[in-house]
Amino acid sequence: MQDVTHLPFWRIMSRYGGVDLYYTEFMRVHSVSRPETWIVDSIRRNPTRRPVIAQVIGNDIPPILRTIKALRELPIAAIDLNLGCPAPVVYKKCAGGGLLRDLPLVDRLLGAMRDAIPGRFTVKTRIGFDSSVIDGLVPLLRKHRPDLVTVHGRTVREMYRGGIHYDAIRAVASALDCPVLANGNVSTPEMAEETLRLTGAQGLMIGRGAIRNPWLFQQIRQHRAGQPVRLPTGRQVLEYIHSLWDETWHEESQEVPHVHSMKRYLNFLGAGIPGDGQFLHRLRRAGSREEFFAICRDFLDHGEPLALEPLPQPLAPASYGQRAVPAGEED
Repeated sequence: MQDVTHLPFWRIMSRYGGVDLYYTEFMRVHSVSRPETWIVDSIRRNPTRRPVIAQVIGNDIPPILRTIKALRELPIAAIDLNLGCPAPVVYKKCAGGGLLRDLPLVDRLLGAMRDAIPGRFTVKTRIGFDSSVIDGLVPLLRKHRPDLVTVHGRTVREMYRGGIHYDAIRAVASALDCPVLANGNVSTPEMAEETLRLTGAQGLMIGRGAIRNPWLFQQIRQHRAGQPVRLPTGRQVLEYIHSLWDETWHEESQEVPHVHSMKRYLNFLGAGIPGDGQFLHRLRRAGSREEFFAICRDFLDHGEPLALEPLPQPLAPASYGQRAVPAGEED
């Protein structure tokens, strides 16, 4: 996730049980681009002891091939093409999820990247731009043989609203020989189990749920092993927020801008904090470190366990030819 899941966040995640595989923020590829220095630094200094996949986003084949050549010199597990970003600033340039409006271009991109990558090549996609293109996308994926495909079960237009089209993910998982990861709305161990059941995917990609609950991956492992799921206390969540502050602070940081940058993490975390939304309501108005942490203490300085779950949402599968089942949380 851009500007969020960077090197400092990797360090934090590794303290809470960690994940099996990390992705970089996406590298913007265009005619004069070079791999962003801070992303290259995160790859070289990877503290997690787990594999890292370098993610690129763009639509111009020669610069992408140039970038691939540079990335092959780095200690990465694979190179990933982003076909899923739903941000308007991205898709309006026919990049990320915007490429799903031009499957012939996707065909050429996949072919060029597959030919240029002797190692592992992966793809992250949504199911379409404003409607499903799975029927047209699957043959391209079969043709160009990526080693791993991640499917976010919404269209670009749906952004992070509504439920997940689980049967669209299942259609991809059942059609490809490579592993498929399911993405979207995984915020509890139970939802992780149900998503795997509904999609037939071999694994999960989790973004926002992990920001809200860095214990989530360990909780999923506990749940799948039939063990009790351990919930953090309020004070442990408060410690996590302190870790976020400390890890993302650097020598050029200034207090007020850093308070505002912290809110991008707390916007996700706040969805799991009881109190009728007052935690986020107050926090978004905080203007100093002292005020920021005073609000956090008001809600979290206690020893009670917190599930860090968003508001309840349905898991019922939605047909990818129809409107998705509404659900409150995003991923």
